[in-house]
Amino acid sequence: MSSLKEIFEGLPIDPLPPTKPRDETIAHAPMRTPNLSHDEQSLALENALRYFPPEIHETLAEEFVDELRNYGHIYMYRLMPTTELRAYPIDQIPARTRHAAAIIHMILNNLDPCVAQFPQELVTYGGNGQVFSNWAQFLLTMKYLSEMTDEQTLVMYSGHPAGLFPSSPSAPRVVVTNGMVIPNYSSREMYEKMFALGVSLYGQMTAGSYCYIGPQGIVHGTTLTVLNAARKHLGCTDMAGKVFVSSGLGGMSGAQPKAAAICGCIGVVAEVSKEALEKRYNQGWVMKVTDSLDECISLIRQAKKQKKACSIGYRGNVVDLWERLVYEYESTGDLLVDLGSDQTSCHNPFQGGYYPVQLSYEEARVEMHENPVRFKNLVQESLRRHVDAINRLSVRGMFFWDYGNAFLLEAGRAGADVGEKSGVTGTTFRYPSYVQDIMGDIFSLGFGPFRWVCTSGDPGDLDITDEIATSVLEDIINKGVSLNTKQQYEDNIRWIKEANQNKLVVGSQARILYSDQNGRKEIATAFNEAVGSKKLKGPVVISRDHHDVSGTDSPYRETSNIYDGSAFCADMAVQNCIGDAFRGATWVALHNGGGVGWGEVINGGFGLVLDGSNEAREKARRMLAWDVSNGVNRRSWAGNAKAEETICRTMEENPSLKVTVPHHVQDKDLLKRVLKN
Repeated sequence: MSSLKEIFEGLPIDPLPPTKPRDETIAHAPMRTPNLSHDEQSLALENALRYFPPEIHETLAEEFVDELRNYGHIYMYRLMPTTELRAYPIDQIPARTRHAAAIIHMILNNLDPCVAQFPQELVTYGGNGQVFSNWAQFLLTMKYLSEMTDEQTLVMYSGHPAGLFPSSPSAPRVVVTNGMVIPNYSSREMYEKMFALGVSLYGQMTAGSYCYIGPQGIVHGTTLTVLNAARKHLGCTDMAGKVFVSSGLGGMSGAQPKAAAICGCIGVVAEVSKEALEKRYNQGWVMKVTDSLDECISLIRQAKKQKKACSIGYRGNVVDLWERLVYEYESTGDLLVDLGSDQTSCHNPFQGGYYPVQLSYEEARVEMHENPVRFKNLVQESLRRHVDAINRLSVRGMFFWDYGNAFLLEAGRAGADVGEKSGVTGTTFRYPSYVQDIMGDIFSLGFGPFRWVCTSGDPGDLDITDEIATSVLEDIINKGVSLNTKQQYEDNIRWIKEANQNKLVVGSQARILYSDQNGRKEIATAFNEAVGSKKLKGPVVISRDHHDVSGTDSPYRETSNIYDGSAFCADMAVQNCIGDAFRGATWVALHNGGGVGWGEVINGGFGLVLDGSNEAREKARRMLAWDVSNGVNRRSWAGNAKAEETICRTMEENPSLKVTVPHHVQDKDLLKRVLKN
């Protein structure tokens, strides 16, 4: 394949393209170890061959078996396009509808080698966050989308395009489900097996819903988290000379050094993968790199002395870094770290999400495949050392928080001293979740990660949308808002004004800011008007991270501050997805899994194309109101005072909104008296 048009022609069967070796100059997903029986291997092969006519089964069968045995999955490398995959301008995409072309634009961005973590394995981020299970699914999906009309809906079963079905112009153009496994079988072991069989996949949050916008997607949230952690726990607003230490530069975690620099502090992020570290360095997201602990410590000391914003990528294991920081404190009395966290893909610790300190990166990738039991033991031993070093520095004044990546959950399972306590409302640890401690109140105010993508691919369009968003938020402030809401708006206005100079774009011309219901509706309306008036050269896609006010039910992250016993219930995320679908979303997605792991979370997402029409304006206002109010109401019912104030104010502004207002127990001794009797 050599032209963009060719990726929309379906499966290349007559003739088959030649076999293709993997490109060993780029990063690849770790070899998986699904431990399939002989019969299960046969079933995986049969499932893969279903995409092809019988006359070529013999040609493909041996090749697919080799992939299954060598990589633990059938990716169908032979079918990888030779066409460069990236977010092509919408006018270059051959499709019958603008909405379908916009969805193609988003999918191609997810698979852009500049964006995707392991592009040849169709992994966007998080180690196993797939867009599709194999390349046949990609090619079939592209063909369906290019042929789709406004009276059809594409149904996606965990990467598998089931087909185009009759619907209506007001229905979503695509409905995506990923990993919707019967709860009793939603275990990590079953995931590995079902993925190897080609029947289910892990869509992460925004990979399998086609809404990933590169590490920028989390950099704003990371910036807010680091800033507010410093305000709350270090008592400072000026972070000059403060040091933030973490790990992971592969996907979303790549935002950490950029966020640290924006905050004005010194960010030190460890990464074991040379390819991942070099990728972020070449993109300008890391200022300095080193594979020497001595040099790393020297760079930290120098930056602290100069009080100069700096981001340092350490190529090595973060456990070595933490233990060296302990050594520096115990030998010199210098506490060289003020804030700490972790963003390894600990939701997938035994398949490449976490690398044990006892092995090199290369040794670990072999060991996890050839000796998975020993590898698991090494990971758990490493986690215990990891936590021990953090504990030693924490008692000396360093503040550490859990970033919702299942780090403390897996460390606790490994026997590390994380102060684990379990109760009816969930599990708590020595260190708080960043949602509980830092970001929870922001969600309760209705603020969350609102995103947009300019499908024209023109940076000038992105500049215009930045100006529009700034103007809209300033107008809202001038009309009068509460003090808490005003502070959030002002933080985001400052962010959006500085976004361009921070060079945040990787892949599509995209932007993110945190906004509430009112801000999202007004910004979307203004964007739609700009598209309709031709001020913008192409449609704008709006979406959000599933990590938002109402998109996700996750007891160890998004809903970790839900204390009424419903933290393990997933009604909110499912209702969110269903409600968005009939209120106007262009596509919706419902996933099992996300940043904290398979079986630990249910999340729902959407995409909405603003094409300048009156219909798009009404869909945006209708859907965005629901998308936010759903989550605020959930938090209100669970006892969050800020959420209760927000939902009551929203009801006053919108007479058609009626919610059940909770009456919380005021007499705190009442329950004790009654239970005693």
